[in-house]
Amino acid sequence: SSSSSSSSSSSRRPCHCAAFDDAWQAPSRKLPKCIFLDLGAADGNTYQTFLQDKFGPVANCGTTENPGDFEAFLVEANPVFDAPLQQLSDTGNGQVHAMKSTAAYMCDASTTFWLDNDVNHNYWGSSMDGKTHNWPEEASDTSNGVRMPQVGQVRAAAQDGHKVTVPTVNLMKVIYENTIPGDWLIVKMDIEGAEWDIVPCLANSPVATLIDQLYVEEHPIHWQLGNTTREEMDLARQTLTEWGIQMPQYWSPTL
Repeated sequence: SSSSSSSSSSSRRPCHCAAFDDAWQAPSRKLPKCIFLDLGAADGNTYQTFLQDKFGPVANCGTTENPGDFEAFLVEANPVFDAPLQQLSDTGNGQVHAMKSTAAYMCDASTTFWLDNDVNHNYWGSSMDGKTHNWPEEASDTSNGVRMPQVGQVRAAAQDGHKVTVPTVNLMKVIYENTIPGDWLIVKMDIEGAEWDIVPCLANSPVATLIDQLYVEEHPIHWQLGNTTREEMDLARQTLTEWGIQMPQYWSPTL
């Protein structure tokens, strides 16, 4: 059976929260490892920082039987990054899984993905909502106590007519089908507003307890496809931290 959130939704959402489904298949492996799940992976540059121990010593992953063992799942909707992500997969010794031209979300469907042409900032404003974004100048909502760094740059995102249709992938399903409780699971989420849909859904999912660290770059509330309120997002964050998930402040200057 499928479990989904009962919260209200917007017609702009491509699908509804699917927090869990009995049809999902858990992995059969026994040895724990580190799992790096990069949502909004771009060309894999954050994965490179993972390899450089910026998320913790990779050498500490695994056990004495599989020291330093990890897997990385790189999810990116913008097809301009297909080739570099495929190269990382091809040279990754089976440890790197490129989920390219795929949008991270809270359910499996398809969506229109709006492309940003800003090559100087690694196409940093590509999104699912198709609006023009000024970022981070727009990020004036500091009610969560965090003011976004003012880098003095404008994210001119997503102009009408420059778009592709891509499948969405359910974050909860990816986690459940690729991790075991003994893993150290790091999730990085930099997905241009879709976090406002995903994080509350995640907080309603038993799968969330598999996460050890969750890095969320929070974008302005009106970038979302749904209608999550500030209060609902704060409650979801509180729920996740109460389950023991570490949620460090996270902001990336280029993605």
